[in-house]
Amino acid sequence: MAAKILANLLIMGSGILVRGMVHAYRQALQNASKSGVAQETLKNAVRSGSKAMTEQEARQILGVTDHSSWEEVAQKYDNLFERNAKNGSFYLQSKVHRAKECLETVYQPKDQPGGNVG
Repeated sequence: MAAKILANLLIMGSGILVRGMVHAYRQALQNASKSGVAQETLKNAVRSGSKAMTEQEARQILGVTDHSSWEEVAQKYDNLFERNAKNGSFYLQSKVHRAKECLETVYQPKDQPGGNVG
């Protein structure tokens, strides 16, 4: 008998909690649309998504020069990526990764289009 009462209380409580969360989410959406936050966020996402990293920026992030070998680039990438994975930030880690991706196209062998380097 006590188990049945406890089960009913749990079901009723979780239903109330879910309804409250749905109501709070709807209210947050209404507040965001009133203040223009949603439109601004969308506009910023589109603007930043079209901005590609330049080769110079990638070299600055990894700390390599025009004369660096691919092995040096890969070593710097591994070092910076691991450092940011342990006690850095996800943002910096993603910048390091994007820099490596950008430089892969520069170091890619000309006779192997689409091939993967190192």
